[in-house]
Amino acid sequence: MRNSRAILIIGVALLLALGAVVLAAKWMGEQGPAGTRVVVAAADIGQGARILPASLQLADWPAGALPPGAITDMKLLEGRIARGDIARGEPVLESKLAPAGTLGGLSAVVASGKRAMTVRVNDVVGVAGFALPGNYVDILVNLAPSNSDLAQNAGSISKIVLERILVLAVAQESAVDDSKPRVVNAVTLELTPDQVEKLDLARSIGSLSLVLRNQVEAQPANTTGATRESVLGLPAVTAKAPAPVYEPAPRTPSPAPRQPSAPRDGVLVIRGLDAASQSF
Repeated sequence: MRNSRAILIIGVALLLALGAVVLAAKWMGEQGPAGTRVVVAAADIGQGARILPASLQLADWPAGALPPGAITDMKLLEGRIARGDIARGEPVLESKLAPAGTLGGLSAVVASGKRAMTVRVNDVVGVAGFALPGNYVDILVNLAPSNSDLAQNAGSISKIVLERILVLAVAQESAVDDSKPRVVNAVTLELTPDQVEKLDLARSIGSLSLVLRNQVEAQPANTTGATRESVLGLPAVTAKAPAPVYEPAPRTPSPAPRQPSAPRDGVLVIRGLDAASQSF
């Protein structure tokens, strides 16, 4: 009797469990597909590198968390160039790819409407090697006075001329380990055409320095520049106007002396005791 009751309870429990499984499967089927297969990187892909089929694979991705620009067909990536670093397991997004038909190299990394320009740096100018590809820097120019009469660098100014400039490459590498600083002698920056002209003039009239800034901060500095007087707390020096130069008034030329008239022909007329000259 007891065995029959136990078997009955077990049978009811199995039926309830089976019903729960059926209901769960039906509910999940009504929710649509559980995920989508997207293209992810099978290995680390460097900035400016050409994407190869061996560096890609398909992976299941939740349909509700699909990132914008995700690619589901690996054939669409043939010959494409990576515009930024893509880590292993990271989905390959259209925003991290150069336009179709772009050749490899640094030119594929430069954004549309921008230019790449290289400036010479040293261990001090280059922020001790911490200005790495992908970082943002401000560019500071120190301008010395051109007038040698100004003593002790009076009139010098240090001013931030360009802000939030993207570092594309250091030396000849566009991808380095961002955890290790590297001292190099040249840094390539991404600039607009107007910024290129300003930077070219700035490096010809003064000395440049790079100032490393926060990656996400976009607030402009809006500084007026530092001068010798503002650093030392001295009164501002005003340039003296040159003394006026007085020139003597031009002399009026004296009139030329009158030339005596040429002698005219005549005769001497004598009348008694009087004599007079008669001209013709």
